[in-house]
Amino acid sequence: MTFTTLHTASRHFESARQVGVLPSGHRSHGLHGHSFVARIRADLPAGWAPYPGAEVHTLGQRLAACTSQLDYRLLNEVLPAELPPTDENLARWLRDELVTRQRVSGLEQVGIQSTADQGVDLDRHDQAHVWRRYRFQSAHKLPHVPLGHKCGRLHGHGFEVIVHANQNAGGRDISIDYDHLDAIWAPFHYQLNHKYLNDIEGLANPTSEVIAGWLWSRLKVVLPELSWVTVYETGSCGANFNGQDYRIWKEMTLDSALFLQHAPADDPHAAIHGHTYTLRLHLAAPLDEVMGWTVDFGDVKTLFNPIFKMLDHQPLHELPGLADCDAASLSHWILNKAHEVLPQVDRVDLYQTRGCGALALLGAEGPALPI
Repeated sequence: MTFTTLHTASRHFESARQVGVLPSGHRSHGLHGHSFVARIRADLPAGWAPYPGAEVHTLGQRLAACTSQLDYRLLNEVLPAELPPTDENLARWLRDELVTRQRVSGLEQVGIQSTADQGVDLDRHDQAHVWRRYRFQSAHKLPHVPLGHKCGRLHGHGFEVIVHANQNAGGRDISIDYDHLDAIWAPFHYQLNHKYLNDIEGLANPTSEVIAGWLWSRLKVVLPELSWVTVYETGSCGANFNGQDYRIWKEMTLDSALFLQHAPADDPHAAIHGHTYTLRLHLAAPLDEVMGWTVDFGDVKTLFNPIFKMLDHQPLHELPGLADCDAASLSHWILNKAHEVLPQVDRVDLYQTRGCGALALLGAEGPALPI
């Protein structure tokens, strides 16, 4: 199989800012602060890191060199005077620093998250996607599942929805701030929160995919810049819809031991150590018009479980056929194995620490990359 590999890194920083371009009564107009998170994804060339397997650590170091310029600083004094320190401008500043000063090649995405529920992702085409997270508490059941399936019983979830909108839709630079998204979302929250979803028109079979499609068709009317909709059914599974394609994911954690065989003897990664990995399987398939899903989350868990047992609470360096235990090699190994039992799997995200790891994507360019 042909793979695309993206290495990822993230760093936190604490900063203050004053966004003077906002109206004087806006909540973010005055001097205030955030606990920011910077996240990057890069298609790194061979030989970029000091040794094979050091890409994640080296990428994190380069990112830290940039965010250290922002940490415990007033951002207005760091960014050029003509650039108000909005999340989007911060992402663009960070991208330029990474490329010009830190020599990070192949940047695919630069993200700035200013709170747990909002941020901006800048893609390789210079498109800035603003996102905002919303929550609603609802009941539902799936009427077409086989007898005895747990989702056929009336139950509930604390759903989460992320609305992504393109600031540069159609080649236009527009202003979509978080308050604008809040105003658009408000009637949807009223319609969905503390409700029985099956009673809502269009949601008689409210799977994650159906909810994402239902939201897309209604949000797109009032938010033409909508990029995609993400629905979390639980903290470990959910669905994306971009108006054409449905995608789902299933997330799990692994507690495993490893060492990097190419690391120099005096490098700590050469010693046996361990990680609590976060693993996310992404699947793409046509929507089953009867079941209302692409793949049953329960089937994903069941079919992947033998592979999971090979990884969890195991020494990864003893896995047959694994070239090395770095995040990229391991994500490739997992994608190969998962694709054999679940042909719909076309992407594996593997994080060895929060936000730091590698993505293995099936194909020369891989599928779209919503968060």
